[in-house]
Amino acid sequence: MSPELPLDEHRRPGPRRPATPSPLPSSAASLPTTAAAPDPRRWWGLVTIGLAQLMVVLDMTIVNIALPSAQADLGISDADRQWVVTAYTLAFGGLLLLGGRLGDVIGRKRALIIGLIGFAAASALGGIAANSAMLLSARALQGVFAALLAPAALSLLTVTFTEPRERARAFGIYGAIAGGGSAVGLVLGGVLTEYLDWRWCLLVNAPIAIAAVVGATLFLQDRRGAGTVRTRLDVPGAVLASGGLLAVVYGLSEAEQAGWTSGLVLGSFALGTALLVAFVLVERRTPHALLPLRILRDRNRAGALLAIGLSTTGMFGVFLFLTYFMQVVQGWSPVLTGLAFLPMTAGMMTGSVGISARLLPRVGPRRLMVPGLLLGAAALTWFTQLEVGASYVTHVLPSLLVLGLGMGMTFMAAMSTGTSGVSGPDAGVASATVNTAQQVGGSIGIALLNTVATSATASWIAANGAGDPAAATVHGFTTAIWVSVGALALAALVAGTLITLRPTDRRPSPAERAEAEELVAGV
Repeated sequence: MSPELPLDEHRRPGPRRPATPSPLPSSAASLPTTAAAPDPRRWWGLVTIGLAQLMVVLDMTIVNIALPSAQADLGISDADRQWVVTAYTLAFGGLLLLGGRLGDVIGRKRALIIGLIGFAAASALGGIAANSAMLLSARALQGVFAALLAPAALSLLTVTFTEPRERARAFGIYGAIAGGGSAVGLVLGGVLTEYLDWRWCLLVNAPIAIAAVVGATLFLQDRRGAGTVRTRLDVPGAVLASGGLLAVVYGLSEAEQAGWTSGLVLGSFALGTALLVAFVLVERRTPHALLPLRILRDRNRAGALLAIGLSTTGMFGVFLFLTYFMQVVQGWSPVLTGLAFLPMTAGMMTGSVGISARLLPRVGPRRLMVPGLLLGAAALTWFTQLEVGASYVTHVLPSLLVLGLGMGMTFMAAMSTGTSGVSGPDAGVASATVNTAQQVGGSIGIALLNTVATSATASWIAANGAGDPAAATVHGFTTAIWVSVGALALAALVAGTLITLRPTDRRPSPAERAEAEELVAGV
């Protein structure tokens, strides 16, 4: 077991040495950077890693555009449609830390290949789904294998590129793939759904995975330093954490049909709480903790994680609503819907790379996160004014741009803060925890906001009749978006209260840039 590392490094006087945190819960971050000669096939290896990352990021957005068509084809109810997204994000986020540890045990190259093959098989299963249960099972399996392949790909990138300049270039390329993957998913999802079939939004993963498996076999090496120690798996921690989160999300999703005070909902919340408490107790006692609790004792890190979780809780459901607003209410095509989201992606990249990465060393994270979160809350407030027939130019476009800008500013600063002051294995765990907070926050947000929306829609119909279903649907959407406004406002309060990290004299490292862009892409 490695010695405990100080988590308050940022409070010490004097200049800090740049640290390139490993994006994985593994010992890769502590590997020597000059232990072996560069692999002559390393740039082909980067292509392989890029393909794997593109597939994971692609699936976070491509299915959203296809969801209205899939819902109509398979007869999925409005209350259950959120599970098509949540099944993926919940499995991904709940098992991400375990996936990184598993890569240490079986080897990262092997973990990547297994993850790619499993992800492709799960995608094919979803593509031929005959009913909603088959589709939801496939999406959950996609999340399971994504949790294995994503950290393995990042770890292989870390050990493949050891020369500082080459590593910076590699992480820059990786970050560009992560950032552009979301935009590609939006457009590709629209094209495949409109001109082929929604099922191709899942089947398209198969050829990408096959190419990546061939590349991994030919070009990647699983290098291990002399001091690398294989870790044990914290299976009880993984089961308790995943089970607790699943119970909470299930309770939120069933509240619309069963009622907030029903035995089913209250029982789910109670079970989820009990499992999560047990998870904390297990992590305190095990020497191979999935999430060492010392990671959470620093107020800045805790504030960053809470802000990320609350932000994605508020945002994920909004994307689902806007997709349905554009396609179902406004009658837009899937391609046009995908293109309509691109300004938000541009805003995110501008806020992340153009603003936050440049100003963070001089102004500190709080002065970027709080304004960014307030900008996001203001944009969501404007979304609450949506009506049937609302103009894209005056109601949707400005909000998408401002929301993307604010969230881009927030996520780059939050990622840097969430991984600040740690090194070695703890840096990997801290970075993976940031991604876990995003996925878990998104899972909870989609379930909660979809429940609020469907409840508000049913209440509107009960009061006004069923003569105007479009107006009822939009009323449900705008009511739920007020919850999103509250989530981002609370995140701003958390960031302003807990985060006290002062400006540093260094710019974010290539790893921090790439990880932040991946976080933005996942949203």
